[in-house]
Amino acid sequence: MDYSKHIDAETWDFINKTAEYYPPDTVDNTVEQQREIYDTMCRAFFTGYPEGVSATDHLIDHIPTRQYTCGGSETTVMYFHGGGFVVGGLDSHDDVCAEICERTGMDVVSVDYRMAPEHKHPAMFDDCLAATQHILATREGPVILAGDSAGGNLGATVSHRLRSNPRLIGQVLIYPGLGGDIDAGSFLTHANAPMLTRDEILFYEGVRYNGPKPTNDPTAVPLQDTEFSNLPPTVLISAECDPITDGCRDYRDALTAAGVNVVWFNETGLVHGYLRGRHTVKRARDSFDRVIDALNALQRRDWPY
Repeated sequence: MDYSKHIDAETWDFINKTAEYYPPDTVDNTVEQQREIYDTMCRAFFTGYPEGVSATDHLIDHIPTRQYTCGGSETTVMYFHGGGFVVGGLDSHDDVCAEICERTGMDVVSVDYRMAPEHKHPAMFDDCLAATQHILATREGPVILAGDSAGGNLGATVSHRLRSNPRLIGQVLIYPGLGGDIDAGSFLTHANAPMLTRDEILFYEGVRYNGPKPTNDPTAVPLQDTEFSNLPPTVLISAECDPITDGCRDYRDALTAAGVNVVWFNETGLVHGYLRGRHTVKRARDSFDRVIDALNALQRRDWPY
C-alpha cells in the first residue's frame, strides 16, 4: 500500500509528531528506555481532564488502579491500557479515560497491570481479571470492558473468562491484538506500517512469554479459544493501516457464528495508536466518537448496529 497517498495530511502530522518523541527505532532500546520514551511521548499528547471529572488512585490487592468519576454512575467501564504489554500505565491513557468518563457519565477504572519482561504471561491477564472481579464484587451495577491494543487483548481475555456473567454487558476493543497468522494477511500487507510494524509485534511477543508463543491459550490469544458463545455484545474498532487488523475480522466472524452481537469498524487511513490524535485528526476524532457511541449504547442495553 502506498501510505503516502492513503494516509491523509492530518494523520501524517500526527505520525510525525509521534516520531519526534517515539522514533521508529525505539524498540531497539532497553525496556527501561522504551518506557521513558513512551511516557514522554504520552505527556506530549496529554490534553487534561474535562471539567467535572475527578480521579483517585486505589490499590486492588497489589494492583494500582485509577477511578474516574463525574458524579457517580451505576455502570463501570474497566479500561486496560495499550503498550505491547511492556510500556504504559495509569498516566499514559489518563486523559482518554477522563474523556470517556465525561462523555458517557460512567465511572471508569483504569488498571495498571503488571508488565513484561519483569512479569510474564499470565501476570497481566491475572491482574485485569482480579481487578474486574473486585469491581463486580464491591460495586453494584453493570460492567463494560474496554481497552486499546494490548489492553484490547486483555479486555477480550477477561470477557472470555467471565462469559455469561449477567453484569458484564459489553466490550469495546480498540485496535486490539486478538491473534491470527503472523505470516499472512494484514501482518504482511502492513508489515511496515507507520506506528506499529510486524517486527515490533514479534519483539513484544518475545518478551511477553516464558518460552514460545502459546498455541492453545485463550487467556493469551482470544482467537485461540474454541468457544465463543455467551460473550457480551462486542464492538471492534481497528485501524486500516495496522498489521493486527485482520484479528478483528476473524474475531467478528467467530462471534457472529456463535450468535453473539458483534460489529466491526475498520477505520480508513488510520494507524495504530491513533487515539492520541483524537483532538487533531478528524478521522481519529470520528473514530473516538464511535467509541463513545458504542459505550453509551451498551450502557443503555441497546444494540443499534
